[in-house]
Amino acid sequence: MSNTHNAPRDDLVEKESEREAVEEASGLSPRQIFETIRQNGEEELDRPTKALFWSGIAAGVLISFSVLGEAILRAHLPETSGRFLIENLGYSLGFVLVILGRMQLFTENTITTVVPAMINPSVACFTKTARLWAIVLGANVLGAFAISAFLIHTPVLSPQLVAVINDLSHHATGMGAWVGFLRGIPAGILIAAIVWMLPSAQNNEVLVIVIFTWMIAAGDFTHVVAGSVEMAVLMLQGQLPVGTAVFSFFLPVLAGNIIGGTAVFTMLAYAQIKPEIEEDPKRG
Repeated sequence: MSNTHNAPRDDLVEKESEREAVEEASGLSPRQIFETIRQNGEEELDRPTKALFWSGIAAGVLISFSVLGEAILRAHLPETSGRFLIENLGYSLGFVLVILGRMQLFTENTITTVVPAMINPSVACFTKTARLWAIVLGANVLGAFAISAFLIHTPVLSPQLVAVINDLSHHATGMGAWVGFLRGIPAGILIAAIVWMLPSAQNNEVLVIVIFTWMIAAGDFTHVVAGSVEMAVLMLQGQLPVGTAVFSFFLPVLAGNIIGGTAVFTMLAYAQIKPEIEEDPKRG
C-alpha cells in the first residue's frame, strides 16, 4: 500500500525533473535575458560615483591590451594573406579582461543601463543613466590616456612595437568622421549582442566575447574606448591634432556606438518582449 501512495508523488518529482531539464536545455527565454539585464542595469545605476569612476578608469587601462594584443601578433606574424584575420584575435584580449572583470565599459552601458529606462521611463531613471554614461565615458578616456602615456613615454615597449601601434592607430583614427560613424554602428550592435548573450552563455563567456570582438576588429569597425587608446597614443606624440581627434574620430564613433547599441540592438530586443511585458498583470 505504501508503494501505491508514493506513486503520485514519484510522478510529480519525475515531471518536475523533466521540466527543469527542458528549461536548462532550452536556455533562457528572451524575456528572462531582458529581465537579467534590467536587474544588472538597476544595480549599476545605483552604484556610488567613486565606484563607477574607478571601475571606468580600470576599463580604460585594461582595454589597451586589445591594441597591444593586436600589435604584438602583427609584429611577430609572417606577412601572409591570412595574417590580418589572425592578428585581430589579439584585439579580443582587452575585452575579455574588461568584461569578465566586470569593469565599467561605456559601450556595454548602451544596453545595460538603458533597459531599466525602457521598462519604467521616468526623469529620475533617465537622469541616472545620463550620470552613469558621463562618469564612465570620462573615466574610460582618462584611463586610456593614462595607459597610453605609460606605453609611449617609458621604455616598456620596443621601438618596433611602438611603430606597429602607431600604424594601427593612424588607421583607426584616420578614416574620416562619416566612415568612423558608420563603422561605429556595427561595433555598438556587437557589444550589445555580447551583453545580451552572456546570461545564457553557460560557461562559454570567453568564446562569446572573443568571437564578437574579433568580428569588430576583422570587420574594421570602430569602438570608441579601444579607439581612445589609439587616439591618445597619437595625440601624446603630437601626431594627431586635438580638433581632428575630437571631431573626426571620437564624437562620430561615439555616436555610432550609441546608435548601434541603443537605437538598433536594444530597441529591437525590447520590441520582441514588449507584448509579453504589457500582458503581465504584475507590471503596469
